[in-house]
Amino acid sequence: MTERAVLAVSFGTSHRDTLEKNIAAIEAALAAAFPERTVRRAFTSGMILRKLAGEGTHIDNVPQALERLLAEGCTDVVVQPTHVMSGEEYHKLLAQAEPYRARFAHMAFGRPLLTAAEDYAALGRALMEALPAQRADTAVLYMGHGSEHQANSAYALMEYTFHDLGRKDVVIGTVEGYPGFGEALRRLKERPQVRRVELRPLMTVAGGHAKNDLAGDEEDSWRRRLEAEGYETACVLTGLGEYPAVRALFVEHARQAEQLQAEAC
Repeated sequence: MTERAVLAVSFGTSHRDTLEKNIAAIEAALAAAFPERTVRRAFTSGMILRKLAGEGTHIDNVPQALERLLAEGCTDVVVQPTHVMSGEEYHKLLAQAEPYRARFAHMAFGRPLLTAAEDYAALGRALMEALPAQRADTAVLYMGHGSEHQANSAYALMEYTFHDLGRKDVVIGTVEGYPGFGEALRRLKERPQVRRVELRPLMTVAGGHAKNDLAGDEEDSWRRRLEAEGYETACVLTGLGEYPAVRALFVEHARQAEQLQAEAC
């Protein structure tokens, strides 16, 4: 019987290597922090779930995971997303979970990585632990996913936070939002001393976007486009979930959600 649980909800990935290095690592950190709770997994991306199902792997979506927990006798669940921002996927998660709220005695929702103002400085400090020392001729370019959702402003705020923390060499662009590659390239060109760019994903997992859009061999990858502009490049394909300090932020968000739920009772 599973009375208490943490449901770790991710967008998902079909890349098995990065799933283990990032999503499974975050889930393991949650399990270690909440030994009295069973940790379960759910993905929000229908495309990813269908692709995995076609490969013979079933992973629950949010309603399926909650139904399974109820069937096992769970009465108390903390839902912790591994999403970077409070965007479309997070709000889809909330909408899917809402009908189940009354069916659990206790249901709490942790924040995505970047939600409250203090989250940005916390993530910046966590990532700076792994960044190389600043060099006048080098910039660090992070690739975020990007979105049409209003939460897309998180990326510009994150870059501003890096600068306030002393890392003015950091530039952030997105694949599907603003700022895009063009804006990021313009900011690099505003620093004529920069001749080398280190490319890193600002994503929970270093999956298809990181491997193809960021570091791929196709001419339209960010790496190839920068090299065509005359920059020397280096790619560090580390998903956010691989950093212990970032995993600790997800754990803290789950802990805060649990505490708020307990205070409300």
